[in-house]
Amino acid sequence: MAKDNIKKINDPRLIYADIIDLPHWQSPTRPHMSPNDRSAQFASYKSLRGYEDMVHEEARQTEKELQLEDRELQRLNQKLTLLSDVLEDGEHPKLTFTIFIPDPRKSGGTYAEVTDTVKRIDPAARKVILTGTEGFAKAHKTLSFDRITAIRGDLVDYIDEEKP
Repeated sequence: MAKDNIKKINDPRLIYADIIDLPHWQSPTRPHMSPNDRSAQFASYKSLRGYEDMVHEEARQTEKELQLEDRELQRLNQKLTLLSDVLEDGEHPKLTFTIFIPDPRKSGGTYAEVTDTVKRIDPAARKVILTGTEGFAKAHKTLSFDRITAIRGDLVDYIDEEKP
């Protein structure tokens, strides 16, 4: 159609009447692209690589390390002394330790419970060494005295029941 006639006609069916019923062209040398592949080439891309990871890390909550009171520190020390005496007698009790694990990326950390058999105590290094045979204890075979916030188990539970 001539350019002059296009300005006068507003109906697209009339403007493109010469090509509207032509069959869809397909390349004879290339296979037809599936709708999923075709839409993928026009999909948005992540221009800010690592942004979602950064947002997720910032939103991740950590706990503040609590400072134990003197009474709690005394009880913890009593439990460690009792544990040391029992280990000298050749027994290896199974206990549950609540420990604070500092976060490597931000301030604070998390509290976790480790239940395992105590192998020995290293007073010079101020560590409790576990056998590391069960679950979470495999990753935490040595527990620093400074990170232990509570000890529970049949051996030491009676100390918490005593009146100050």
